[in-house]
Amino acid sequence: MATNIITRAGHEKLKSELDHLWRVYRPEITQKVAWAASLGDRSENADYQYNKKLLREIDRRIRYVRKRLEDVKVVDYSPEQEGRVFFGAWVEIENDDGEQKKFRIVGYDEIYERNDYISIDSPMARALLKKEEGDECTVKIPDGEATWYINKISYEN
Repeated sequence: MATNIITRAGHEKLKSELDHLWRVYRPEITQKVAWAASLGDRSENADYQYNKKLLREIDRRIRYVRKRLEDVKVVDYSPEQEGRVFFGAWVEIENDDGEQKKFRIVGYDEIYERNDYISIDSPMARALLKKEEGDECTVKIPDGEATWYINKISYEN
């Protein structure tokens, strides 16, 4: 089960997506459906069938985003977090091979389309929570365990 928390920026992005779907994209597709329906026989009308399916997908996404906006709790940065890894932190880590990674720990709804975000529910995030710069953490991976060292923690957007 995913944790129901989100950053302020993630919450704004979800609200923006909902607004775009409801005010721009859905009316545009509804117009196309109405136009295609006016052509007559709907059973063999590819425009009608495709856009009707698209409209159902849009409506499904609108319902999902509305529900998520009701269910999630926005977690803002707090000065007490400084110097330790908590939700919303940008973390730079390195392993013994010199491989470096930088990512932000965010909510489940924010990780899509971003390669530099990881979910708070991921094994890496769970292993890093409450650690400080210079600490090491052990992460369980399919092959056993991996050790990472925390180089930097920051809280910018």
